[in-house]
Amino acid sequence: MNEINQLFLEALSASLRGERVQWENPLEAQDWAALLKQAQAHHVLPMIFEAVYACPAAQSADARLMQLAKRQTMQSVMMQAMKTGEFLAMMKHLSEAGLAPCVVKGVVCRSLYPSPDHRISGDEDVLIPPEQFERCHEAMLAFGMQPAEPEQDMHSAYEVPYGKPGSPLYIELHKHLFPPESDAYGDFNRFFADAHAHTTEIVVDGTPLTTLSPTDHFFYLICHAFKHFLHSGFGIRQVCDIVLFAGHYGREIDWTAVLENCRAIRAEQFAAALMKIGQKHFGFDPDAAGVPRVWQAIEVDEGPMLSDLLDSGVYGSASMSRLHSSTMTLGAVAADKRGKKADGSVLRTLFPSRKALEGRYPFLRTRPWLLPVAWLRRIMHYAGEQRGSGTDNRAAESLRIGSERVELLRRYGIIK
Repeated sequence: MNEINQLFLEALSASLRGERVQWENPLEAQDWAALLKQAQAHHVLPMIFEAVYACPAAQSADARLMQLAKRQTMQSVMMQAMKTGEFLAMMKHLSEAGLAPCVVKGVVCRSLYPSPDHRISGDEDVLIPPEQFERCHEAMLAFGMQPAEPEQDMHSAYEVPYGKPGSPLYIELHKHLFPPESDAYGDFNRFFADAHAHTTEIVVDGTPLTTLSPTDHFFYLICHAFKHFLHSGFGIRQVCDIVLFAGHYGREIDWTAVLENCRAIRAEQFAAALMKIGQKHFGFDPDAAGVPRVWQAIEVDEGPMLSDLLDSGVYGSASMSRLHSSTMTLGAVAADKRGKKADGSVLRTLFPSRKALEGRYPFLRTRPWLLPVAWLRRIMHYAGEQRGSGTDNRAAESLRIGSERVELLRRYGIIK
């Protein structure tokens, strides 16, 4: 691990404890720039800046750089506070309308941080029974929300995004937690089929919120990170969410059930690696959290996963090349589930299946014979991105990253 990543993890760990680092030795200007760039890539700049700005080493930092980071931090925290306030108001509105949607991730995870608004969320996720969608949709319209994708077929979509004009609030209203049509992880929904039957309630800033039970929520956080790992990566922020959740709710989690579920989706080593990263770098105490010995006895090398997620940025968005590499990893997982060789072929990368492209090209749902048109559009779009982003988006680089990540999936027992 390079020095910048080590410093990054130290500062993040201090932030999770509500503390600040006490670095004495001055850092070079380029090191401060690299550290803050890494924080931006993982969408944790407010957490990192709060942990480092007052340390003795910061006195040697470029004043303009630190001032810019301070301004960005203040803007992000203020924006997050506004979004949280709007979201809680919306949830109160839905409750008064006789609805009880289930909140997942987002505000639930933020409430576990020492400074919740320093943990930035791009959106809020709400799960409802499919039969309640129409009522919830009407109630959200009455609150001022509007569909973010008006052309979307809301009745067939597993999730519908909403925005609010003049507000930073962005909502994803889920009928299912995962896209049922996905060959790689659509079957994850079976674990949450009766999630609404055993929810729990938390209170955030005086507002009661319905959320998943600790066991379901913890397993969902693992599944959500796992889904992004199968794409192009998931970043360090989700690791923080998972270990803070485990530390807070550990004694209420049915660890045996979670382990059985992880084994069912071949995520046993993946989950164990996350726990190990939390233990080594973020002060997670498995004994205090009630983690049974069978979990702690799982032998796994978390190093390759840590390197991958640090390189990935938030949700694997560090580069266009990495984002495009997801076609190889998802194709490898889907092939493995069908009992075929998970080779991550170049042809599958260039010419994905109709099902894999339906999200981006909705017309394929009703006109599947237009798949060659979707391939052509995708290749043209890819070429346009390549011209506009230089070395950030090269086909050869996507293939290299994809091949390496397919091997990473094998290393953690996700594919054979």
